[in-house]
Amino acid sequence: MLKNVAAVLLDGVHPFELGVVCEVFGLDRSDEGLPVYDFAVVSAEGPSLATHVPGLTVATPFGLDRLEEADLIAVPAADSNADRDYPPELLDALRRAVDRGARVLSVCSGVFVLGAAGLLDGRRCAVHWRHARLLARRFPRTRVEPDVLYVDEDPVITSAGTAAGIDACLHIVRKEQGPEIARKIARRMVVPPHRDGGQAQYIERPLPEGPCDTVGEVLAWMAEHLDEEVTVEQLAARALMAPRTFARRFQQETGTTPYRWLLRQRVLLAQELLEGTDETMDAVAGRAGFGTAAALRHQFVKELGTTPNSYRRAFRGPQAA
Repeated sequence: MLKNVAAVLLDGVHPFELGVVCEVFGLDRSDEGLPVYDFAVVSAEGPSLATHVPGLTVATPFGLDRLEEADLIAVPAADSNADRDYPPELLDALRRAVDRGARVLSVCSGVFVLGAAGLLDGRRCAVHWRHARLLARRFPRTRVEPDVLYVDEDPVITSAGTAAGIDACLHIVRKEQGPEIARKIARRMVVPPHRDGGQAQYIERPLPEGPCDTVGEVLAWMAEHLDEEVTVEQLAARALMAPRTFARRFQQETGTTPYRWLLRQRVLLAQELLEGTDETMDAVAGRAGFGTAAALRHQFVKELGTTPNSYRRAFRGPQAA
């Protein structure tokens, strides 16, 4: 049973990510019949820590020895987490915690600390999409999942950026104390107990940069005619190449196939239209090249893990759906 929780901080801690852990596990809500956790904020680098907010510091009397009794240790994001050295005593404490059966949780870039402790080896993990490639390079023995809000590889739970920490914390509560307790805490926080989709819907995917010497003009034409059905043969003819040569050059210069490039750009256009216009789903589908609202929904769920209606509500509010 989850009773004892510690949030361990490094210098430059991000207050919001720390606040997420404090809000879920650090408040006394016994008046509503909710569990009360023995909660502590622990410093890994002295009694007073700077945050990434200028002028704001965090002071705590608890040092790393407090981690020895925790059932759950949370590591929030901090400045330079991705490219700094970590106190060896902290890494040892995290390894000992897992060895004795405790859980560890990272919020956003806190996952780099777990990686440095060797706790990601052989496990899947989540991280903010902006850090996904760096994390994969730093820790090649883990499998980074950049599209999800959190990953539970018990006893290691990792979450993506910022608010995804809420999802992971509520998941732990739901797992340990049941869905009703998680719903009540979520209600107090005025957040959904479970969010649809993952962070794929928030990832920026601009047009690929770099030289496209032989297919550049075709790419520009494709971007202006996303609502038209085209074949590789037609595109190759525009480039004055044989279809197989065109497909090979396209892959070399863009890193993907013509079909995947078109699909990605159509989804991007649909996202822009859902965010910035009141057009109907059929109209959005037509302009983005999907033809029907059903086809738009299918590809949206496949690519982004959410529906067009849910996406519009998330970015424009419930009245826009």
